[in-house]
Amino acid sequence: LNENTAHLQSLMLRLMLHSSVSLKSNKHKPWIETEYQGIVMENDNTVLLNPPLFALDKDAPLHYAGEICGFRVHNGPSGSGSVQFEAVVLDRSTGEGLVRSKEPLDCESQREHSFTIQAYDCGEGPDGVNSKKSHKATVHVRVNDVNEFSPVFVERRYEASVPEGRLFDRIVRVEALDADCSPQYSQICFYDIITPNVPFAIDNDGNIKNTEPLDSKRQRVHTFWVTAFDCGKNRAQADAQVVVTVKPSCKPGWIGWTKRVEYTPGSGSIPLFPSLHLETCEETVWNIQATVELQTGHIGKGCDRDSYSDRSVRRLCGAVRGEVDLLPPPSPAANWTSVLPTLPSSDSSLVFSFNGSNHVAVVPNSVVSALSGDHFTLQLWMRRGGANIQPSATQSRGNRKEEETIVCSTVKNDDSYSHYSLSVHGCRLSLFYWPDVSAARPVKFLWKLEQVCDSEWHHLSLSVQFPSVTLYVDGVTFDPALIHDNGAIPNPAPRQRMLIGACWEPEEKQKEILNNTIPEGKDSVKFVGGYHGLLSGVTVRPGSVEPHSVVECLYACREGLDFGDLETLGSGMKVHVNPSQSVLVLEGDDIESFNRAVQQVTYRNSLRFATPGVRPLKLTTSLRCFNEESCLSLKQLEGYLVVLQPDAPQISLSGVGPHLARPAPEFEGPRGVPLFPELRIVCSLSHAVNTAAQGMEGGALMSDAVAHTLDGCEVQPLGEELNPEREELLVDMDVVRERGLDIINTTAYIAITGAESISVYEDVLRSVRYRLARGSGRFERRFRLSCSEMNGRYTSNELTLEVNFLHSLESLYHPSHLLASQQQFLHPSHHSGELSGHTLPNPHRNSVVPGAATVIIMVCVGFLVVMVILGVFRIRSIHRRGEGSRGGAKEGSNQWDDSALTIIVNPMESYESRMGISADTEGDGEEEEEEAAESPDDASDDQRIIIKKEGRDGNARRY
Repeated sequence: LNENTAHLQSLMLRLMLHSSVSLKSNKHKPWIETEYQGIVMENDNTVLLNPPLFALDKDAPLHYAGEICGFRVHNGPSGSGSVQFEAVVLDRSTGEGLVRSKEPLDCESQREHSFTIQAYDCGEGPDGVNSKKSHKATVHVRVNDVNEFSPVFVERRYEASVPEGRLFDRIVRVEALDADCSPQYSQICFYDIITPNVPFAIDNDGNIKNTEPLDSKRQRVHTFWVTAFDCGKNRAQADAQVVVTVKPSCKPGWIGWTKRVEYTPGSGSIPLFPSLHLETCEETVWNIQATVELQTGHIGKGCDRDSYSDRSVRRLCGAVRGEVDLLPPPSPAANWTSVLPTLPSSDSSLVFSFNGSNHVAVVPNSVVSALSGDHFTLQLWMRRGGANIQPSATQSRGNRKEEETIVCSTVKNDDSYSHYSLSVHGCRLSLFYWPDVSAARPVKFLWKLEQVCDSEWHHLSLSVQFPSVTLYVDGVTFDPALIHDNGAIPNPAPRQRMLIGACWEPEEKQKEILNNTIPEGKDSVKFVGGYHGLLSGVTVRPGSVEPHSVVECLYACREGLDFGDLETLGSGMKVHVNPSQSVLVLEGDDIESFNRAVQQVTYRNSLRFATPGVRPLKLTTSLRCFNEESCLSLKQLEGYLVVLQPDAPQISLSGVGPHLARPAPEFEGPRGVPLFPELRIVCSLSHAVNTAAQGMEGGALMSDAVAHTLDGCEVQPLGEELNPEREELLVDMDVVRERGLDIINTTAYIAITGAESISVYEDVLRSVRYRLARGSGRFERRFRLSCSEMNGRYTSNELTLEVNFLHSLESLYHPSHLLASQQQFLHPSHHSGELSGHTLPNPHRNSVVPGAATVIIMVCVGFLVVMVILGVFRIRSIHRRGEGSRGGAKEGSNQWDDSALTIIVNPMESYESRMGISADTEGDGEEEEEEAAESPDDASDDQRIIIKKEGRDGNARRY
């Protein structure tokens, strides 16, 4: 027991000694670096630290106290990192450690990690009692990337368009991205075009350019493929497609311009530029202005108007009648214009030329006397210069030495004289007006007008209602630019006179004219201020001024430029059309709206029978850009509009002749016999239409009736002219005057002129009668009737009427009539009727006939005449019996319109057979009896007179 106790005490003592020695041995804490830099690969978990991880302890080489038992990882500044990493001791005696990740790291999700680390020694014993720890060291770990991703293109398809014929540094740029985190593997090192033989190249930045100029005609679209490589030489997962469209070389200007535009008369309005659009080649513009000009100066007097005379146009426009034509066509009644040269005109008006010197029209006093008063309207067509007139060097535009007088007039009023003159000087128009040459002072009205000096046709209407003066130029009102009192000037002599194309010198500069008269055509007055140009339609109408609506109608162009639909006009767009509708201006700031507006510009012509021909077209464009120095400049486009030939109207005259037979006494009556009582006039347009759709077989020629206005008809006797002592044509003058038509009645023809409806011309022509003097001894007369419209541009068919005069037997037995009859049959003219279908020989007037032959011929002719006389007498008696049976018939029904009557006389037939044939014209009962008495052969040998019932009223029409 004592021995065990002693052993236990010694063991206790040894432990106490060992503990005191160990406690004294662990005096120092482990030591590590303050900061470490670490690298770890994405596919590895061992962190390579710099410097390496070693913990040192000054207690070494003591056991436990000088050894490192472990490392502890703490959270870094960001509060993360310790979870993913751990540190282990590789050698306790050397203090070497290792840092590693607990799980695989992803550079793409987090490239860098930071945390702290501490080292612990083993303490004073195996249980780690009294262990000490080092300070905390910061560890920065960077995750190294692995090339695990391939490049991916941002877009699978790239498109671009370039103009042809040029080399570009860059057409389009392709781009690929790599998901790797490191610059080495995330960067695209180069691109490559994998499609062979394409005229394109690509650089390392993905810029594609062309290696040669592209041609749109050879290949419009180029398609190729490109790929990308990262710096780790990984190729893109999918290649990209590149499409390059080659545009034709961009030239700023209008695209879709059609030089020739066709217009069919009657089409209304048609667009001039249906597919036109402006190409600015991506140049930014802020204002566009286009001017469309239609040139119609060569069409009539500046544009397409009604092809009627000025007088007819005034009637159609509703102008007040009473105008006096100061430049009428030369005629025996109006000979003061015969000294003036005339020029051809495409319309119906007569154009007079004035050369500024000796071309002056002196209006006679008989005409001037009707123009008194201070209220009047002066109208005229004027064109300065004109064809075949060259102004002198001192009279060029803007440098004229003196005024050119158009009209100079002094007229006598009730107890005074008034004077006025209309003149031009340069680009100024002036009216010098003197209401009373003996008392009042003159006033001068002055207008500054470009229309006066542009060498184009213009219509002037000057309405004077002193002191008010109104000027219309081409239907537009112009106010005077200046009105001033001329003060004291020499008074015109109180003498009535009027000149066209010049004025007279003041009285103190010339000799007195004998008897204060001006011999017509031999005026000894010296002319001054001669007019240089063309005039037409110069008229003066005294009294109230012409209404504005009438003036507009007189000038109105039936063709011109127009805009289709103003409601479709885009915002910011403006449209302006000049009064004559020959110039249209478009202005806007948006190209799309401007293109739509240009396509709405139209040409219209309201004339059904438009004047065919060419109308030049011009399109002028001006652009304004933000950079005025590089702004586009577009050249003027020129083209032409072709108005096609309109369908010719068919003017058809019918219901007349070709034969008219009446007893001679009817023609010898005071009213004569109407020549065209059943005249019908029809105007139509014929064209082929497909009638199969209307249930008819095949096609047919259809006729569309349209509104027409005739402007003239003529009745002309054929052969010799009318003998005024024996025959005449009569017209109902009340109808003519009521309708305002003009008529010329001569022995050679009757001409009725003036624009009027067809029904009016029918009424007038139906009133034309032919009258013979008693004892004229005529047997036939032929007339021709024709009508026209559009000033003779379209004419009707010619109706020829042969009038036969039926003489009684008593009148034919008169010696003079018998002799005339013998001469008529012995020497038939080219228009005389043939007898019985046999043509008698017309011997030469110088031939000699033997006596026996002469006797035989005279006997035959005498027998023939007797047969004709008996036949005519028989027919007349039958006709009178027919009139008596009809009793209450109208006056028009007893006229025998033997339109197809031909009396066939055979001298070899017997008198009884001729009488049998004559009897065929009796009533129905008598006709049947005579037909029973005659043989069929006899009936077929001769042409009979057949009465045929036609028409709803049952009136007999004979053929």
